[in-house]
Amino acid sequence: MIKKNLDISGATNSGASTNVCSLMVLVFCHRANMLSNVSPAEAAGIIAILKDKSVDELRKLLSDRDACQNLVHSLEQVKMQNKVRDDLRHETLQLARDNLEREPRIMELRNQCRIIRTTELATAQEKLHDLERKKDEILKYCAPSSLLHRLQDAMSKTDEESEALHAQLLNREIDLSTFVQKYKNLRHSYHKQALIHVAAKTSVPS
Repeated sequence: MIKKNLDISGATNSGASTNVCSLMVLVFCHRANMLSNVSPAEAAGIIAILKDKSVDELRKLLSDRDACQNLVHSLEQVKMQNKVRDDLRHETLQLARDNLEREPRIMELRNQCRIIRTTELATAQEKLHDLERKKDEILKYCAPSSLLHRLQDAMSKTDEESEALHAQLLNREIDLSTFVQKYKNLRHSYHKQALIHVAAKTSVPS
């Protein structure tokens, strides 16, 4: 604990001694709550200020807290620190105001994103699913097994048409020349389909 009733009666009116000023610096810094933040250079500056003080002025600084605070605030480094603090406070307040001003726009953008997610994105996903379904259908339709199956169906249908045409001839529903022309075309289609079916079966791995 710093002794507050410091004896400075031996100091002259022209200025305090260096030792007294050093003790005054400690008391001064303690009163100003800046003891842990004072650098040697700052302490030297405070000593230089206190050395020019009279004994009465020094006593007043020890006894009058307001006078001590006034002297603190008159120091250049304190003025600089206060300016930095005020600038930071002003910038912080300005950032807070800017953020508040941007809040409506931010909310609008959030709502737009929500609309995009719920409408446009949903529509795009639906289209994508539809395209994927069509792709699967095309792949299934063009699959070798599907092609062979359709060839087999076409052969069966052509064969059935040939049989039906032959029945029409037996029942004298068509004349011979018409039968020959149509029957020849049907059998030509059938054998063509059969050749393709055989070729496909041999080329498609089982």
